[in-house]
Amino acid sequence: MTATIATPAAPASSSTDGRRGAGRPAGLAARLRTLPWGVLVASALLVLLLLVVAFPGLFASRGPLDADPLRVFLPPGHGGLLGTDQLGRDVWSRVVYGARYSVLIAVSATALGVLAGVLLGLLAGLGGRVTDEVTARGLDVVAAFPAILLAIVLVTIVGPGIPTVIVALAIASVPRYARIVRAETHVVRRSAYVEQSVTFGLRRTTLVARHVLPHAVVSVPILATIGLGTSILAASSLSFIGLGPKPPSPEWGAMLADGRNYLQNAWWISVFPGVAIVLVVLSVSVVGRWLQRRFEHREHA
Repeated sequence: MTATIATPAAPASSSTDGRRGAGRPAGLAARLRTLPWGVLVASALLVLLLLVVAFPGLFASRGPLDADPLRVFLPPGHGGLLGTDQLGRDVWSRVVYGARYSVLIAVSATALGVLAGVLLGLLAGLGGRVTDEVTARGLDVVAAFPAILLAIVLVTIVGPGIPTVIVALAIASVPRYARIVRAETHVVRRSAYVEQSVTFGLRRTTLVARHVLPHAVVSVPILATIGLGTSILAASSLSFIGLGPKPPSPEWGAMLADGRNYLQNAWWISVFPGVAIVLVVLSVSVVGRWLQRRFEHREHA
C-alpha cells in the first residue's frame, strides 16, 4: 500500500493581502477624491489665499506703494504681470498685499461678531422670560437694517478706519449668530439630560460649559464660514466709498475706487482687484455651503 505524504498548507499569498490593503481608504488622498471638484478648487484657492496673506513677499517682488512715474498706465505683460496704475505702482503687488487688509478685516469682524452673538444667544436662552424677550427684540431691531447700511451708518458716525470697519461689520453680523445660539440653547435647556443634571445638583457654570455651550454652538463655525465671504464683500464695499482703510493702503475695495476713473484706458487697475474679490467670496461661499449640507445631512441621518 502506498503511503501519501501530506504537504503543509501553503501560506496565504501576498496578493490577497494586497487586495485587502487596496480596499482600505488611502487616507487624505482618498477623501479628497470624493469631494466635488468645485469644493476642491475653492479649497485650493483658499489655501493659496492664506499663503498670500501670511507671506506676501514670496508672491510679489515689488512693494505695493513703490511708485514710478516712468511706468504709468503700463498694460499687463508690459508693466509686470497685471500692469501698473496711475502712479506707476505694480497692480499685482497691490493685489497681493491687499489680500492681507481684506482678509484680516473680514476675519476679525467675523470673530468679534461670533463672540458677541454667542454671548447674547446664551444670555437670552438661559435668562428669564424678560431677559429673553428684551434680547430677542434688540436683535430684531439690529437685523431689520441691511448689514452694509448699518455698517455705513456706524462708520459715518464714528469715522473711517480699519478698527471702525471691523466693529461695524461685527455689530451687523451679531443677530445672525445670536439667533441660532438662542434657539439651540432653548432646545438643549429643555432636554432630559440637562434636567437630570440640574436634579443632581450640578453647578450652573459647569452645566453651561459642559452641556449647553457645546451643543448650542455646533453650527456656528459653519455659519461663520459663510459669513466670512459676506464680510469680505462688505469690507470692500466700505473701502470703495471711502469708509475703509485710508489711502494709499492697497485694499481691494480702495483699488476699485482708484481705478474707476480710468476704466476706458486702464481697465486693469479696477478689474483685477474685482476679480480677486469675486474669487475669494465665491470660494468661501462654496466651501461654507458644502459644510452646511454635510452638517444638515448628518443631523437628519
